[in-house]
Amino acid sequence: MKIKILTVFPEMFDSVLSASILGRAREQGLLEVMPVDIRPFSDRKHKNTDDYPFGGGAGMVMLAQPVHDAMAAAMGENFRGRRIYLGPRGRKLTTALARELAREEELILLCGHYEGVDQRALDACVDEEISLGDYILTGGELAAMVLTDCVARFIPGVLGSAESPEEESFSDGLLEYPQYTRPREWEGRSVPEVLLSGDHARIREWRRRESLKATLRFRPDLLESAELSPRDRMILKELKDTCLPES
Repeated sequence: MKIKILTVFPEMFDSVLSASILGRAREQGLLEVMPVDIRPFSDRKHKNTDDYPFGGGAGMVMLAQPVHDAMAAAMGENFRGRRIYLGPRGRKLTTALARELAREEELILLCGHYEGVDQRALDACVDEEISLGDYILTGGELAAMVLTDCVARFIPGVLGSAESPEEESFSDGLLEYPQYTRPREWEGRSVPEVLLSGDHARIREWRRRESLKATLRFRPDLLESAELSPRDRMILKELKDTCLPES
């Protein structure tokens, strides 16, 4: 998969894209990520990419011309993918959306800055807007990093285990169950015995129950849209009846 990121601060991406899982995915040729500096595309003498907003108001607005020309260069002649603006008006990034985007051949991410981007550029150059949540960042670069990382996890081979992304929080609409590793005893706290039993059926049942328990306690709103079996609903009723201890 190819991801191009249009930004006025391309240097922000160096460490993120070269480290850990993303770095390995790029080395293995599973993922190609290219920050594209918008500034050289400006037709202004000093290569500035922003100006004061018409109608007055605080802050600056990114110019349409350099954004448009940078997008055209990033697309090339045979672009087949989606052009995304990271902005607060967009639909919220979810696991389902990340999985959907991971099936694309190519993505182009536009990072806004200052007070935003001239609407004419968005109308001409963007297919959709995506938001990380109901808050404002100083620029779209951090949002682009998050989206890239989130999408990359669903590209076959990136995580090394095909099951990994399907067993984590939000993969089925629920929070993930608790995880434990060595040692078996630590500071007077023990690993649950069921995880040491070798009984995979019991372990799956325990993990499902703990997943439901965590979701009910920390994010009960997720239960409204999660896919729940009759067994899940019975477990939830039991958990509600016991009033969920504070642990």
